[in-house]
Amino acid sequence: MGKRALINIDYTYDFVAEDGKLTCGTPGQVLEDYIVSLTEEFIEAGDFVALAIDAHEEGDTLHPESKQFPPHNIIGTSGRELYGKLADVYEKHQDNKNVYYYDKTRFSAFAGTDLELKLRERGIQELHLVGVCTDICILHTAVDAYNKGFDIIVHKGGVASFNQTGHEWALGHFENTMGAKVV
Repeated sequence: MGKRALINIDYTYDFVAEDGKLTCGTPGQVLEDYIVSLTEEFIEAGDFVALAIDAHEEGDTLHPESKQFPPHNIIGTSGRELYGKLADVYEKHQDNKNVYYYDKTRFSAFAGTDLELKLRERGIQELHLVGVCTDICILHTAVDAYNKGFDIIVHKGGVASFNQTGHEWALGHFENTMGAKVV
């Protein structure tokens, strides 16, 4: 079993598809082949792959995001489905104990989840991050990973945002402030 993990964040219909509720559009869509290939590479190597997927309840006005963003990734809707060929990869490997699909309700893949526990019990130190949005959920996950002492690798070809300025800023922040590798 490897000592690295791929954290695949929010690569869903609502965040990527042309008509998604909070879509990155084309910048997110062009990541598909890279994310799918990297996910398959990690699975075949026996490494841990976590799919951290945003989960919101219909009409939840208490969630902080309800004031900032339109409703998205609503539980029970097609908007929460993995985008494109990533759905096929997950379907094919859903019984693999090293492939972990779970719900998150905050920006960070660590907030209120058992991700850290899953990583620690496997002795994983190196986290590879892909998905959307670079300056929101990827950033907050990376900050939490940094504060928890993990080594962070952000795949530039595997992250995007609907805010290009924020995307560029976050890539610089990962490298220059957090000491992460951007590859």
